[in-house]
Amino acid sequence: MHMKSTFFLVSILILISLIVLGQKNVVGLFDANEDIGNPKKPGSTRFDKTTRTYYLKGSGYNIWFNRDEFQYLYKKMKGDFTLTANFQFLGDTGNAHRKVGWMIRESTAEDAIHTSAVIHGDGLTVLQWRTMKGMNMRDPEDELFFPKKNFEIVQLERIGKNMTMRVGNTGEALQTVGTHKMLNMPDNVLAGLFICSHDSNTAVQGKVWNVKVTKRQPK
Repeated sequence: MHMKSTFFLVSILILISLIVLGQKNVVGLFDANEDIGNPKKPGSTRFDKTTRTYYLKGSGYNIWFNRDEFQYLYKKMKGDFTLTANFQFLGDTGNAHRKVGWMIRESTAEDAIHTSAVIHGDGLTVLQWRTMKGMNMRDPEDELFFPKKNFEIVQLERIGKNMTMRVGNTGEALQTVGTHKMLNMPDNVLAGLFICSHDSNTAVQGKVWNVKVTKRQPK
């Protein structure tokens, strides 16, 4: 084979390899998944292309105080956007305060600024946040509780610095849990799905479907 042809073929193979390596963590609509905070039990994420369903498994002591532990499936985003999906825990066992939902996060650091739209194992529905990196999250100053429980659809919307959580069930209009202004949240963020067992020694599972990530066009 001619030397130039050999060089060209090798270059193409290297380029293909780099593309494949660069996409190895892509899961459905999202860029990557990983455990945040090095939980004791490793988590994982699986995407069923046929049903467009995400299956998350994760452990972690909590998403609270000055650091978090959980499984995170995220994509890099900028500007205003809306995140909507249906959520369900798999299995009836686990801590009543195990968590699943949407999260907008400054980074993958365990103590990062974040806003979370959370459904708990006992149905508790909460918008919660950490306003500064490394800051202790406080009860009740850093959360908004919704008086009703047991919702399947969760939406988290960002417009500017305002983070709004809405919830509902199939066939119902979404209800607003509340809005919190995150003054220190950067424009470039990570946004995605999370699950946390609220128990360092146990991993829990959940499924997420009808996932919609909608960018708002600037006016």
